Amino acid sequence: MPKKQTNPENAIPCLDHGFIRLVDSMGGDDAIVQAARVSYGKGTRKVSQDRGLIRYLLRHRHTTPFEMVEFKFHCKMPIFVARQWVRHRTANINEYSLRYSEARDEFYIPDEKHILFQSKLNKQGRSGEVSADLKKKVQDYFREISDRSYAVYSELNEAGIARELARAVLPVNIYTEWYWKNDLHNILHFLSLRMDPHAQYEIRIYAEAMAKIVKQIAPFAYEAFQDYVVGGMRFSSIEQARLTEQLPDGVINDLLGDTIYSIVATLQRNKPRDEDELFPLYQKNDGQDSEEDFMLKWSAGEIETGNVRELREFKRKLLSLKNGKE
Repeated sequence: MPKKQTNPENAIPCLDHGFIRLVDSMGGDDAIVQAARVSYGKGTRKVSQDRGLIRYLLRHRHTTPFEMVEFKFHCKMPIFVARQWVRHRTANINEYSLRYSEARDEFYIPDEKHILFQSKLNKQGRSGEVSADLKKKVQDYFREISDRSYAVYSELNEAGIARELARAVLPVNIYTEWYWKNDLHNILHFLSLRMDPHAQYEIRIYAEAMAKIVKQIAPFAYEAFQDYVVGGMRFSSIEQARLTEQLPDGVINDLLGDTIYSIVATLQRNKPRDEDELFPLYQKNDGQDSEEDFMLKWSAGEIETGNVRELREFKRKLLSLKNGKE
């Protein structure tokens, strides 16, 4: 009987017997930037410029540069998790084969706190506290079926029955493992779906562990992913129309004014100018205040800076909302 496996040293434990670990990777933030600037060669750029470019690419859904970065993971998970995972069809996968190798006596038994009722609102989800007695019964059934199926499997193996047939008696809570290789663009898509609070708990644990590894290899890309995908929000044309109708003119104008000041402050931070150049710079960016009001606000020193590309894009969106009301 194959012994239970010990997790590799660099693996992140997942569930009761599973793990995920990085086997190899190719590229990182620098590879994304290099791919985007291929017409000009690698060149010399500031780190802040690289970060800004990566954020721009992800915000505008330019996917190809992110496909230049690749990760190869070694993962161990219950079969029912693997069957969800494999729906992300862009990866290269090599799975532990039960046709050639014997199954290990390792089965997923859910923790009590994750045993819940079927949600009445979400056909794919769990909701509602289960009594302690029923939780124990669920765990007992899991153990009973796991132990019994493995005993039958072992008996068939010892009798010489082909492994490819004997494996069919094993339940989907038995652990499998594979090597899973994918590019960063598709990994981020995987994470956006599988880290979502609505995703099944068991696969979400693996996605969160994978995210920690991705963040180490491509921190700027992961930061942009968090800002624009995980924490971002998209509006349909209908929703934009509702915003345009409901937002008071004063709110849009205040936001627009603050954004223009932030653009000027960011430009000044990136490339300091003489004081007499600031108001013309403000006017060039569509500022509407008088020079006196501008200097009063500027001298207050409470203007937030940011990324020029992002601020200018936000300004365009605000102008679009404003023009839609006129």
